[in-house]
Amino acid sequence: MADVGVCGRLADGTAVHRWVLERGGTRVAVLTYGGIVQSVEVPDRDGAVANVVLGYGSPGGYEADPGPYFGALVGRYANRIAGGAFTLDGRVHRLARNGGPNCLHGGERGFDKRVWDAEAVDGGVRLSRVSPDGEEGFPGRLEVSATYTLDADGALRIAYRAVTDAPTVVALTNHSYWNLGGGHELRLAAGHFTPLDGSAIPTGEVASVAGTRFDFRTPRPVGTGLDHNFVLDGDRDGPAAELYSPRSGRLLTVRTTEPGLQVYAPEHPDGVALETQAFPDSPNRPRFPSTVLRPGEVYASETVYAFGCR
Repeated sequence: MADVGVCGRLADGTAVHRWVLERGGTRVAVLTYGGIVQSVEVPDRDGAVANVVLGYGSPGGYEADPGPYFGALVGRYANRIAGGAFTLDGRVHRLARNGGPNCLHGGERGFDKRVWDAEAVDGGVRLSRVSPDGEEGFPGRLEVSATYTLDADGALRIAYRAVTDAPTVVALTNHSYWNLGGGHELRLAAGHFTPLDGSAIPTGEVASVAGTRFDFRTPRPVGTGLDHNFVLDGDRDGPAAELYSPRSGRLLTVRTTEPGLQVYAPEHPDGVALETQAFPDSPNRPRFPSTVLRPGEVYASETVYAFGCR
């Protein structure tokens, strides 16, 4: 593991560093700009190594094209908050409406568009920053970190941590688009999902996937046109998700402490985002798992991406 130094600069001249992690047959590059996972290199069934996440070769590419959120660390709140507002302890907090009528992925300049401090840790790198009170409309001074490490078997582990000095809401995720070789099949440990209204906001219902196109309890082709939150089974013993490419033999398994997983499979680009996260619009949905963080509490979340072949 090493900081390979400055790999580029943003339009304002700010330097961006690339950290490279290598262990157990996996090689990962992480940028200090946006906490971006720039590349994940793993072998296929024939031993041919390739990058399996979408992105750009330099920081300038991400800055010029921020919309896809390629590989980004998303926050303060991943996914959507309806109407760009929420009420907490009787006070209304108004956010940017950067996703149609809603706040999307933390606002106009969320965590994905910030340069993070970096320090080496055992097996990886820890990125950290302080999000000041009022940043993008969110209350509280938030001290936040994301630690990227590789396990002995080459699994990528991302551990998030945050504390606040005032009541706020927090939901973090990684927004990598996975392309293991095409023709992807997906399996989810999710018997329910949260249906959406016309502006991609959950209606509040938690519906069964049985008999719908959202039933991935057994492996099936991913297809396109998905941008939905799946309610992960609380009693699962195995992974939350498995993504497989029959063409390459590569298999990605995802384990997480989060209650939900957003599957985003657009027609373009040719990749599948598996965003482990809280439910969308939870700050406005008291029946959803709470995303409120208060002083004295610690926000802690972890997701592990493991790689194999068959």
